[in-house]
Amino acid sequence: MVEKMEELDETNHIENNQYSASSQKSSTPPKKEGRTFAEAVPAIKMACLFVVSQSIAIGLSYLFKAKNMEAFEDPESMSNILFFGAIILTFTVILLIIIKYGKKRLIQLIILASIGATLFYVFYPFLEFVFPSTLSTIIALALSVLLVWWLYKYPEWYVVDGVGIIVAAGAAAIFGISLAILPVIILLVALAIYDAISVYKTKHMITLADGVTDLHLPVLVVIPKTKDYSFLKQGSLKKELDDGEEREAMFLGLGDIVIPCILAVSALTFLEPGRLIFGISRNLIVAVSTMIGSLIALLILSTLVGKGKAHAGLPFLNTGAIIGYLISTYIMYRNFGINL
Repeated sequence: MVEKMEELDETNHIENNQYSASSQKSSTPPKKEGRTFAEAVPAIKMACLFVVSQSIAIGLSYLFKAKNMEAFEDPESMSNILFFGAIILTFTVILLIIIKYGKKRLIQLIILASIGATLFYVFYPFLEFVFPSTLSTIIALALSVLLVWWLYKYPEWYVVDGVGIIVAAGAAAIFGISLAILPVIILLVALAIYDAISVYKTKHMITLADGVTDLHLPVLVVIPKTKDYSFLKQGSLKKELDDGEEREAMFLGLGDIVIPCILAVSALTFLEPGRLIFGISRNLIVAVSTMIGSLIALLILSTLVGKGKAHAGLPFLNTGAIIGYLISTYIMYRNFGINL
């Protein structure tokens, strides 16, 4: 009897300990919501940079148009799309070949030269309003060289992001004023398909991104997830994906900012301003709505990327931009603003 009572006491003691442990576990506040909010912060920062860059592109388009800085003579010509696509494919193939043979410093030289040229074209029109043409050229060249040198010497994430925003805005503005709406929509659809194939099927876009990451070039927008993150110490993106490691930063290709923004700038450039609505022209409303469409798509994309898998950006972003354009254009003009 005594033995049975001792066994009963021991059993109750064990049960009480288990109950106490479960009570402590249940009383601990769930961390899932905190982690979810923390993961949302980088996505919000990414969205802010996305909006800032595209807004700058909208503003630059007025200046570039006034300075006749179009890249193509006939914005309606479909041959412009073929030329644009050929440049992208050729440039991609060249970079992949260079990466394969381990000549990454050559990639660095090519991209830094391209960035310097774009920065010059962004700075020069502004300076020409204040200074004579020759002096504007010298100052614009000096600023461009200074920023490229800074990128080369200290390519930390905030330097890369700052230069990347300017470059993306300048590129989107130039191509947006150079391509009419229908060619742009066709271009966006074609590049979305290409991006999906290059990420999900051939995966060469991941190889390309991984190949230039260790060069710390502004071909990506970088948003740290931790305060002590350094882009200078960033390892292989492909290895992180293959190993299933949690990344310390979010990345968005500059092309994912530039390409959908081209449609917004094109809408602003080639649609008639029309009657003002609350002091805002109809073409500007369509341009902003196109940006909002791509922004919503970016937030959806960020949610998926936050789960740790690589996703093609353009299928989401271009679709959002096109939907935003079509809905707003029909509301403003009762047509889609496309000349067939």
